[in-house]
Amino acid sequence: MPASVRLPSPAKCANRVALDPAHCRDPILDSINEGVFTVDLDWHITSFNRAAERITGIRREKAIGRRCSEVFRANICQDACVMKRVLHAGKSAVNASVFVVDAKGERIPIKVSAAVLRAADGQVMGGVETFQDLRQVEELRKALNDKHTFADIVGKSRAITQLFDILPQIADSDATVLIQGASGTGKELVARAIHDLSPRRKKRFVAVNCGALPDTLLESELFGYQAGAFTDARRNKLGRFALAESGTLFLDEIGDISPAMQVRLLRVLQEKVYEPLGSVEPVRADVRIIAATNQNLGELVEVGKFRGDLYYRIHVVQIDVPPLKERRGDIPLLVDHFIATYNRLRDQEITGLSPEAITLLMQHDFPGNVRELQNILEHAFVLCRGGTIEARHLPPDVTRGSARARVKPKRETNLKTVEKTLVREVLERYGGNRALAASELGIDLSTLYRKITRLGIVTPERDGRGRRTRPTPTCAKSGSAPVAKTSSASPRSRRV
Repeated sequence: MPASVRLPSPAKCANRVALDPAHCRDPILDSINEGVFTVDLDWHITSFNRAAERITGIRREKAIGRRCSEVFRANICQDACVMKRVLHAGKSAVNASVFVVDAKGERIPIKVSAAVLRAADGQVMGGVETFQDLRQVEELRKALNDKHTFADIVGKSRAITQLFDILPQIADSDATVLIQGASGTGKELVARAIHDLSPRRKKRFVAVNCGALPDTLLESELFGYQAGAFTDARRNKLGRFALAESGTLFLDEIGDISPAMQVRLLRVLQEKVYEPLGSVEPVRADVRIIAATNQNLGELVEVGKFRGDLYYRIHVVQIDVPPLKERRGDIPLLVDHFIATYNRLRDQEITGLSPEAITLLMQHDFPGNVRELQNILEHAFVLCRGGTIEARHLPPDVTRGSARARVKPKRETNLKTVEKTLVREVLERYGGNRALAASELGIDLSTLYRKITRLGIVTPERDGRGRRTRPTPTCAKSGSAPVAKTSSASPRSRRV
């Protein structure tokens, strides 16, 4: 939309509108599928087309002459009105996402553009705004998000969709599970999903952070104690094993426990019994164990920092959760998920991120993984009261990182560049295998081929399956997507 729109005879038109709204019918405006309305300098509506009537459910006769804030009741009317900003700055606004309330009281997502309305002599006489109904778009987005969400785990990358496939099988089993992944990747979410899908779901899911407690406290927390077991132990206390009876016990950061504690835990896993502190009577435990760590327990076993026998007991089934930087294609889905969550918790109406803001997030390395992304969006919700989250609402760490990237030669910061970088990195990760790359990106193989052509991506000499393509240098970097693995060292192992 241009910065301003000129009308040939504004005074006559304005007077005619005020006197007789019926004369305001414009066949050109009524033929437009988007809602269109104009206001004078007092914010009174002077024209209202058929699409505006359809979207808002308000008849033109009832809208004309009223203040626009009374008709639309948008989430930005008081603090961040698009039309007010346009009239004050004299510049147009394009594709601002907001919510309005229709005649039935229902919230409608719309995308608005506004411009100054000028007379033939250049005098400002009001403003014009167009708006597009986004309800169908939101429904499609919700359907897409539901498709890529499983037990509060969100993603469409190959590693995550493969995890979705195997979680029900793991949950049906009573085997001990070891979840490995960096901090913030969502290991506890995976553990809760396993519990919620298992036959034990009607019983408790009890979580313990083993790295947060010293040995003496961890032992009493896990196994409980009897009255008189130590000073101030005046009554019996149930431990986490007792609380999780017939349910699931989640041992987070199990790699941090001491060798002495490892021995006690090994006995519980082997014998299915434990003794509370101060007791001589063993207690039988019917508990499923799920352990998690951000360390490589196999390497700790090799250097003697973790018992091998305990390691083989807890990693009957192993799940590796990938860091966020290895599944950047999931970032937009996670953003939508967290925006919906915070809108509900904070009673706000954030509609999404601007192209610049999403570009900054796609370029960020996320050392804190999904938890960091969640904190970034919570920070943005504090600064942005409604509408679209802009780059200025993001934390300095994100924007500073992008500024460092911009000083590199030939480093562009636009969506096409980000998309090209993402597709190229995924192709390199899978050694040029387009089928695996398409699965990782959550798109069809034909769509991937079109993107390769459109973005001008140089493909490897072989496609990852030994088939020759074009004579270009072979991608050097390859890798496999994290999957669930089983230990062959335990008789209870099962292949997933």
